[in-house]
Amino acid sequence: MNASDAGPPVSPDDELPAVAPQLRALRRSAGLTLEAAARAAGLSPAHLSRLETGRRQPSLPMLLALARIYGTTVSELLGETVADRDAIVRAGDMEPTRAGGWTYVQAGASGRGMQALRVQVPYGSQGDIVRVHPGEEWLYVLRGRLRLRLGDTAHRLGPGDSAHFDSLTPHRIAAEDQDGVELLFVHTLLQSPTATLCLGPLTGELP
Repeated sequence: MNASDAGPPVSPDDELPAVAPQLRALRRSAGLTLEAAARAAGLSPAHLSRLETGRRQPSLPMLLALARIYGTTVSELLGETVADRDAIVRAGDMEPTRAGGWTYVQAGASGRGMQALRVQVPYGSQGDIVRVHPGEEWLYVLRGRLRLRLGDTAHRLGPGDSAHFDSLTPHRIAAEDQDGVELLFVHTLLQSPTATLCLGPLTGELP
């Protein structure tokens, strides 16, 4: 599966200025050519080049893919740091970031083996994106109702429900209701530049 090269163009209201230089620097630190990194992420070299030069804004799935490939975290790609690997994350210190229609807030310290996020998924956003990658994921529904597809099985989760699964199982996430859904989301990060995240459109709707 390959990720679609379609992605949101940079707009004044939705710009992530730290992403472009970080993407290039981390790719080079990982010892990857533009072509090799793009192939591992399921992107075209031209599209990755546009991300690195700030002409295109990455979606959250793209950030997750590139973070695993480069052996880092989404927070580092965004240029976010927590001083001295502080164990405490204060709500007021973490600004919401919008990418690919999702809004997410870092909920854990950067540079760890797991990444914790609070994620808001609007209705109709990225519901056709299938994710497959090494590691584990845990999610907990805070508000709204979630459609979660794991392999061939569809699940509907409400507030207080959670899921913990091997993320090599093809999975996709969508909001069930027009008001969207808010999640706590934790995933493991494979600290290796060879780690990959496979993304791609899947035909049909979640039942």
